[in-house]
Amino acid sequence: MNETIVIRNCCADYGQGAVLKDVSLTVYEGEFIVLIGSSGCGKTTLLKLVNGLMKPNRGEVTVNGEDVQACDLIALRRKIGYVVQGAKLFPHMSVADNICYVPSLTRRLKLSGKQELVKEMLELVQLPENFADRFPCQLSGGQQQRVGIARALAMRPRLLLMDEPFGAVDEITRRGLQKQIRMLQRKMKITTLFVTHDIREACCLGDRIVVMNEGRIVQEGSPEALKKNPKDDFVRQLFEDIR
Repeated sequence: MNETIVIRNCCADYGQGAVLKDVSLTVYEGEFIVLIGSSGCGKTTLLKLVNGLMKPNRGEVTVNGEDVQACDLIALRRKIGYVVQGAKLFPHMSVADNICYVPSLTRRLKLSGKQELVKEMLELVQLPENFADRFPCQLSGGQQQRVGIARALAMRPRLLLMDEPFGAVDEITRRGLQKQIRMLQRKMKITTLFVTHDIREACCLGDRIVVMNEGRIVQEGSPEALKKNPKDDFVRQLFEDIR
C-alpha cells in the first residue's frame, strides 16, 4: 500500500515541556486511523504536524512523500480536509458560501458550478437542498457539523483530518454522523486521521486504533487486536469500558 502520512521520530512542545516524545506513525492510503488517549496526550498536536500548523522540534513529517516543513503550506492545506469540533463555520457566510469557500480559492467556479457542488455536498451529508441559503446561526449543532464535513469534502481531499468533530453534538446525532462519515470515507476512499477520547467511537470507526499516553504511542492495531491483547494497564483500562 502507498504511504500517505509518515511521521518519523517526532518530538514537539509548546515551550512548557514535551507534548510529543519520539513519535513515529505511518498511515497508508485509504486507511481510517483513530488516535485516542486522555487530554493532553498529544493527539491534536499530531494532527497539527501533518498540516503544518506546528513544526516538530525534532523529526520529520511527510505527506504523499513531500516534507511538510519544506513544502508550500498553503498549497498543502488546500489539499487536506480539516474538520474540528463545533464545525467553526464562517458565521457571516451562507451554507453555500461556506461549502464553496476553498474550492473558489483553488479554481474559478461559475454560478452553475457552485450550485452543482453545493447540491452534491448537501446530498452527501444528508441535508436538504434548501439549506444552501441558511446561515450557521439558523442550524442546529448537528446540522452545522454536517456542513463542516461538507465543506471539507468539497475540496475533493485525498486526506481528511478530524479533531473530535462530534464531541459537541448529542448522542443520537453523534451515532448518525459516525455512520455517515465512515460510509463517505469508504465511498470516496479518503485517507482519514481521526482524533477522539471515546473508545466506543474509536472501535466503531477505526481500521486501526493508535493509543497515546503522555506524548507517546503506547500501542496500535485493529480494535479487535487491542481488545484481546492490550499491551499495558492503560490500554486495558480503555477497553474495560466497552466489555
